[in-house]
Parts: sequence; C-alpha cells; structure tokens
Amino acid sequence: MRAATDYEGVAQQLVWRLKFGGAQAGTRQIVESLLPLLTQMERDRVLIVPAPTATSRVRQRGYDQAKLIARQLAREAHLPYTDCLQRHGQTHQVGASRQQRHKQLVGAFRLRRPQAVCNKHILLIDDVLTTGATLEAAAVVLRQAGARQIDALVFAQV
Repeated sequence: MRAATDYEGVAQQLVWRLKFGGAQAGTRQIVESLLPLLTQMERDRVLIVPAPTATSRVRQRGYDQAKLIARQLAREAHLPYTDCLQRHGQTHQVGASRQQRHKQLVGAFRLRRPQAVCNKHILLIDDVLTTGATLEAAAVVLRQAGARQIDALVFAQV
C-alpha cells in the first residue's frame, strides 16, 4: 500500500471538500499526486479497481469519490479500469475503531464479473486509508476470485 500524502492540512481539506462539499474538481489534484506513485510494472500490467463506498454515501453525495479518482487515474495513466466490486450494507465507518471496521466489513463486498480480475494484477484505489479495513476486505474478495496480485494506492493516510 502506498499513500501520496498524510491526511492533514491541505490534503484533509481537499478530501473533505470532495466527500462532503461536492467539490468533484478536487479529483484532478488527487490524481496528479497519485500518478508519480505508479511503478513502471503497474503502468504496463495493472488493472485499476476502485474500493467501493457505502451506497448510502453515494446516494447522499451523488457520486462515489473512489470511483471518480480511479477512473481519472486510469484515464491519465492509460490503464484499464473496471468497476467490479459492489458494497453491501450501509454502515458508516467514520469514528469506528479498527476492530469495529473489520467486523462491519465482513461480507460487505461482492464481485461482479469475477472473470475480469482472474489472474490479474489489481491496483485498488481509495481516497483515504484509516485502518486499512476497507482495502483488506476488498482484497479478500479479489483474491477469492483469483486475482494474481493486489496492491493499493490511496491519496492520504491517517
């Protein structure tokens, strides 16, 4: 797992505006900070997959910020993209402990089109890493579907 920056100051404000203020234009700055973190191997052989957001949050915001970031990153880096993970349940993780987050996410993800990830190198994309529970739960589902390798790239880490 790699993060472009720490979750503080300008980075924290950018994420908050994206997630809670409707400032989708912030996606460009986030993607610009992620591009230098892509390795040459990833640029040659990776499949970009967003870590899905709770559907209640998507309905509230009108978009999934991780999908926005992942789609634009894939476009800018000329990499394939698939939106193959679905999230079930409406549990909000803000303020939850690591143990609570892990418990909340057991069985929270389902894979559409498992053939899309079979024997592929997956690069999971998310906006913020707090405890790692979301990425770990998503990785379990991808591994079960036969993903060859799973890495993660996030904009900011708490």
